[in-house]
Amino acid sequence: MFDIQYLFIAVIVGITAGLILSLIFKHTLKNRKDSVEVDRTRVIQEAEKNAESIRKEAAIEAKDIIYQAKTEAEKELRERRTELNQLEKRLRQKEESIERKYDQIDKRDHDLSRREKETAAKEKAAQEKDAKYGELLKEQTQLLEKISGITSEEAKQEIMRRTEEESRFEVAKVIKRIEDEAKETAEKKAKEVIGTAIQRYASDYVADATVTAVSLPNDEMKGRIIGREGRNIRALEAATGVDLIVDDTPEMVTLSGFDPVRREIARLSLERLITDGRIHPTRIEEVVEKVKKEVEINIREEGEKSVFDLGLSGIHPELIKTLGRLKYRTSYGQNVLQHSREVAYFAGMMAGELGVDVKLAKRAGLLHDIGKAVDHEIEGTHQEIGANLAKKFGENNKVINAIMVHHGEGDPITVEAALVAAGDALSAARPGVRRESIEHYLKRLEALETMALSFKGVEKCYAIQAGREIRIIVKPEDVNDEMSSMIARDLSKKIEAEMSYPGQIKVTVIRESRYVEYAK
Repeated sequence: MFDIQYLFIAVIVGITAGLILSLIFKHTLKNRKDSVEVDRTRVIQEAEKNAESIRKEAAIEAKDIIYQAKTEAEKELRERRTELNQLEKRLRQKEESIERKYDQIDKRDHDLSRREKETAAKEKAAQEKDAKYGELLKEQTQLLEKISGITSEEAKQEIMRRTEEESRFEVAKVIKRIEDEAKETAEKKAKEVIGTAIQRYASDYVADATVTAVSLPNDEMKGRIIGREGRNIRALEAATGVDLIVDDTPEMVTLSGFDPVRREIARLSLERLITDGRIHPTRIEEVVEKVKKEVEINIREEGEKSVFDLGLSGIHPELIKTLGRLKYRTSYGQNVLQHSREVAYFAGMMAGELGVDVKLAKRAGLLHDIGKAVDHEIEGTHQEIGANLAKKFGENNKVINAIMVHHGEGDPITVEAALVAAGDALSAARPGVRRESIEHYLKRLEALETMALSFKGVEKCYAIQAGREIRIIVKPEDVNDEMSSMIARDLSKKIEAEMSYPGQIKVTVIRESRYVEYAK
């Protein structure tokens, strides 16, 4: 019962308190509303005052801007008027100048017309005079032809012939003088450079050539090499790609093949089979395969050794491998890899003496004959093949040019290219370094003498020093000293253009007069 009373009282007290708080909140809210209204009215009044002030300031500034713009426009207008006045003045002056020029042109036209008439009259008179002179000249020419016994055309030809002979004589004297002066200075220096290079590099005259004949311990070994019904020799030829020739030569068989590497593989394989004694198709294939791997390794090592010995770098591995194949390539009996190393040394030494790029000279010298490694597989000269290989594997244009022109077939673009050609001649032309067949040798000597006898005034000629020099004896009454010089130069150019030969050929022209009397 008491709990209900307390609860009732609490509810009444809560309602009363809520009413009181509600009245207080409404009173506070009204006061705040009145305050906000007052603030709003005050802000509006201040804003209106500020707006009025800004409007007045803007009006003043606008007036100033209008005034300044007006002033500037008037100033610009005055300047434009001044410019127009000056332009008008210049136009009047130009008009006056043009009028004066028109007057002068009219005057000149009048003078030209007068002169044209005078010139026409003079030309007519000159034509009449020329016609009379031409008839007189024709009569005199006919009279001279009758007296001399030759026509005017024949006289012209004779004069031209004599003039040509005199000109050739004068040209020959000038050329000889220039050559003598050049030789006095250039020959001494060239001999010093080449002599120094040869002195600094001394090697054996002849390098070992690839052996193509294999010695046998006895003639019975030939039968074992041939095998039953020829199966052994067929297996060896099929495995190596080389023809094996077994003839009547005692204790020897011959290997025949265009590829020097294959020929070397066949030689080594045959020697090992002979030493081992077991010769049958299976064993032949095993030995040949093993020798091929060894030869490939040897080829790469030889190429790397050559590059290392010369202190070069950056050469493509394929070029190094191709370079190693030159160990088994010979030219006139000279080992081409050894020849290439010699050319690199010679070119490098001469480059050092002349102060040019030694590395470039050595690089081009080492690679100059690289085309010979594959010239049996690819059509073209070894210069073209080598240049294409070098280009394919990233060599620069200077090296490619040196490879292309080292036999004089083209113009060198660098001094180093010329040094490579000189080094090639030095390495190939030393006595005993190369050999060639007697038939080719005799044909070359005969061609030399025939070529020399084709020149006018040559009496005799002799090819001496194994075809490295040709001496020409001329008729002294038909050929003077200057013409002798021209014959020597023209023959050397003709030999270079038409013949193929190792090293160089010296051309010597001899002119002498002998007078013999007898005292009785």
